[in-house]
Amino acid sequence: MTDRKVLTAEQRRRLTASVSGWIACGFGSGLAPRAQGTFGSLAAILPWLLLRHLSLPWYLLVLVLAFVLGVWACERAGRALGVDDHRSLVWDEFVGQWLALLPALLAPWWAVLAGFALFRLFDVWKPWPIRWFDRHLKGGLGVMVDDVIAGVFAAVVLACALVPLH
Repeated sequence: MTDRKVLTAEQRRRLTASVSGWIACGFGSGLAPRAQGTFGSLAAILPWLLLRHLSLPWYLLVLVLAFVLGVWACERAGRALGVDDHRSLVWDEFVGQWLALLPALLAPWWAVLAGFALFRLFDVWKPWPIRWFDRHLKGGLGVMVDDVIAGVFAAVVLACALVPLH
């Protein structure tokens, strides 16, 4: 098993040689030399700026489809890399970040910053049950699920913080 931190030249070639690899690495944002999850979360805000204009049912449908796409892409990319959940696989950050920003759809601009920070906090900290899923689920589903739960945690905290504003 190879190091989860550094992509070899061969791994980078295998990852970027397929559509699933490009999706899994967040269209290149996961190829950053450090803080791949943070770069993936930041990159996720760009498409979110378009997604936020969708009605809630369409937004939720996009989240479900992005999750399914992520399970597929991260499964294939993980196999190509020989590492189940390599740091460069950041599509899970995209979906988790979009979940975390759900309460920010109708909120002031600073809610986007708060949602970003909260998602990163829960993604890195991994309180229960996030850590349990991170350790026990493998493959594409394992890559995706812990970040989805982190996104839900962040969304709940952000929504609670925004309630006094309404």
